[in-house]
Amino acid sequence: MKTMRSAAAGLAAFAIFAGQVTLARPRQESQPTYSTITPAGYEVIALKPSGAIVAVLGLIECPEVEGARHVAEGLQSRIVSAAGAPLAFFPRRFNFRVTATLRKTILDSPSRSVATVEDPRQFILHLGFRLKVYNALEKQELAPQSVEQVGMPDDIAYDERVFRVVFDVGKLPVTDRFVLEVFSPEGERLARFHFELL
Repeated sequence: MKTMRSAAAGLAAFAIFAGQVTLARPRQESQPTYSTITPAGYEVIALKPSGAIVAVLGLIECPEVEGARHVAEGLQSRIVSAAGAPLAFFPRRFNFRVTATLRKTILDSPSRSVATVEDPRQFILHLGFRLKVYNALEKQELAPQSVEQVGMPDDIAYDERVFRVVFDVGKLPVTDRFVLEVFSPEGERLARFHFELL
């Protein structure tokens, strides 16, 4: 009888220990899902000498990441698709939608000023774009595959311009980081928009 009690006590202790071990396992933590359109931030700049205020806003358009999520499991973390399959590489093509506007859509004060000889409406029409790709300490720069204006045609003076800037990045791992740089017509950097999944 004593032996059976000891065995029962041992089994109970083992069950409790096993339960504690189970509780101590790292659990999966899933971050909110990614969507096709993701805000990338904005920058407010004063133009000199005109005094005009330009807001530059960025959006990332990438339908392939719709529903994907960042899953952390202990020291491991990964991106999984909406169907649950691991994603090892970025989609080959994705777009930045950049809006440059003279309208007072953002109430923030300008963070800095930029000198330009251009009329403000011409200034926002002639922006330049470049993508920097970072992999640890390595960096590469990519020119857009295409830059398309969305909305008002070039030959009509207007106080807002929307650009769809398309990049073909080839086969890059999801651990890489992207930074879109937006430049003035004179080549001065106006804004930086980041895109990373992991």
